[in-house]
Amino acid sequence: MMAASMDDPVDAVGRWLNPRTIGGAAVLGAVVFALASLVVLSIRVGARRLGRHLSDITTLQFVSALAQLLTYVTAFVLYAHLIPELRALGTALLTGVSVVSVVVGLAAQATLGNLVAGFSLVLYKQVRVGDTIRVISSLGAITGKVESITLGFTVLLDDERHQVIVPNSIMMASTVVRVGSPAA
Repeated sequence: MMAASMDDPVDAVGRWLNPRTIGGAAVLGAVVFALASLVVLSIRVGARRLGRHLSDITTLQFVSALAQLLTYVTAFVLYAHLIPELRALGTALLTGVSVVSVVVGLAAQATLGNLVAGFSLVLYKQVRVGDTIRVISSLGAITGKVESITLGFTVLLDDERHQVIVPNSIMMASTVVRVGSPAA
């Protein structure tokens, strides 16, 4: 009788961690979500600390957001592999995501082009905030001081103090003349 009572707590814990039961799947889901949230919190705190030492945090913000998204996606994939009933759903989701990504990619070519061009601008630092540049595009020459660079567009401030918003795909496809840069 003593051995049976010692087995009961182990059986209870086993039931709550068994991925084949609803309770076990819920507990494992909560644990995986909590662990992913801790990793995301660590990424945010680390990015804030690192951001204090950087003059341009555009790249840091992008990489931080991407790392957070990938953390949750990875956690969901791992959770789906832990739960036998979700393995087939995970396969179907991956197939569906493949088809949707092709459709979204075709529909958002301009937006994705700006995003990739923005990533290139931020990564290669051809132009920095504070530089005065002249962009030679199909619309003519645009001269202005770089006010901000985001992943989608670059904001220039022209001589008349108007904001000129240039899509990053135009910035990458055009000739850019650096007229002046801030004192280093």
